[in-house]
Amino acid sequence: MSLAESTFILPAAAQLTAKQQQIKEQILSFAAQHLHAQPAAVFVLSGDAGSGKSAVLSAVFAELQRRAQRKDSVFYQTDDHLLVNHNEMLKIYWEIASQTNYLKKKNFEKPTPFINRLNKQKRLVDIVFVDEAQLLLSQSDHFNHFWGTNQLDEILKLTHVLILVADFKQVVKLKSYWSKEMLLQHLQGHQVKTADLNQQLRLKDEKMAAWIDSLITGKLLAFPAQLNYELQVFADGQPLFAWVKAHDQKSGLSRMLATTDFPFRVYSKEPWYVTAGTLKLPWDRFNYLDRPWASQPETINEVGSIYTIQGFDLNYAGVILGPSVTYDSKTNQVLFHPEKFEDQTALQKRRQADLPNERAAQVKLLKNVVNILLKRGRFGLGLFAVDPALEKRLLELAKQ
Repeated sequence: MSLAESTFILPAAAQLTAKQQQIKEQILSFAAQHLHAQPAAVFVLSGDAGSGKSAVLSAVFAELQRRAQRKDSVFYQTDDHLLVNHNEMLKIYWEIASQTNYLKKKNFEKPTPFINRLNKQKRLVDIVFVDEAQLLLSQSDHFNHFWGTNQLDEILKLTHVLILVADFKQVVKLKSYWSKEMLLQHLQGHQVKTADLNQQLRLKDEKMAAWIDSLITGKLLAFPAQLNYELQVFADGQPLFAWVKAHDQKSGLSRMLATTDFPFRVYSKEPWYVTAGTLKLPWDRFNYLDRPWASQPETINEVGSIYTIQGFDLNYAGVILGPSVTYDSKTNQVLFHPEKFEDQTALQKRRQADLPNERAAQVKLLKNVVNILLKRGRFGLGLFAVDPALEKRLLELAKQ
C-alpha cells in the first residue's frame, strides 16, 4: 500500500506488473469458481515486504466491487468485505473508499468487530479479503473483545471464499504469532490455492533489499556497489533527523522511525521520547484522526513505530536501531536481544503451546521488526545505531 503520493490512489490494472495482473485474474477466477463453497475455499498470496501484495489485493477488491454492480456478472450483489488488523492501514482503505462510488467504507473493517457482528447476526458473507493476515490474533484477546481462540478459524466459518495476504516475516506480536506450518494446519479440510510475489517493488534497487536481508540473518555485508538507492549512516541522531527533514521538504513522505527499544505507554497523554545520541524526539502519538500517521505534516517531528508504519511506503526513512540490536566485532555478527526490547507486551508468553522455542520466536519477532523498518524507504535509508560497536562498523562500511 503506497503512501508515495500526496493523495491515495486505487491501484489500477495498468499499474500492476504482469505477475501482479496474472495473480489478480487467478484470484477472481478462484472466487467465481468457489462462490458457494462450504467449507470456505481459501486463496493465499504471500511475499516479502515491498513485493506488491496489498496493491494486488486492492485491485482485486475494487474489480470485484465493480462487478458486484453488474447484473451480467457472477459477482452481482455479492456481500464482500476486506479486513485488516492494523488501524493505520484501515484508514488508508477508508480513504480509498471515499474516492470512488463503488467502494463503501463499511466494507473495510478490523477482524474482531466483523467476527462479533456476523456471529450475532448468525449469517455468512460471500467473499472475505484479509490484508496482513499474519496480524490476525492466534489466541484470545479479551482486552480487544476477541473471545475466540483464533481469528482465522472464526473467519473461515463466516464466508464462502477467503483471500489471505500474508508475510510471516512481518509477525510482530506473539499473540498474533503465525508460521507457514501453523497456517496450513488451520486450513486443513479446505480447498486451498497459493501464489507468491517475489519481486521487490518498493525499494528502488533490489541490491538494497539483499543487503538488508543479510543484516537480518546477522551478517553485515559491504555496501552494494553502484547502488541506485541512497544509503547513509550517521554518527548521531541529529544529522539523521536533518537528512530526513531535508528529504521531506524536497520529496515528501520522509519520516523518522525506530525499533521499539525506548520507553512508551499506549494511550498516554504524556509524551514518551526516543533518544539517539544528542537527538530527543517524541514517539508517535496514538492517532485518533482518520488520516494515517505518515501523511500528517506535524509527524515530521515524531518518531514512527512498527504500529504506525507497517505496510506503508515512505520515500525516505531514517531508522534508529535501538539497544536491542548490537554487533560483535569478534564474530562479525549482528545480534538481537529481546530482553532489551521495550515492547514487552509483544513478547508476552502465549497461553497456547504452539511455540516449540519461545526464545527463538522472540528473536525472530525482533528481526521482523527491524526488517520492516529498514524496508520502508523507496528511495533512501538513513541509519543510526545506538550500540557503539554497531555504529562503528556501519560507519566503517560507509567509508569503504
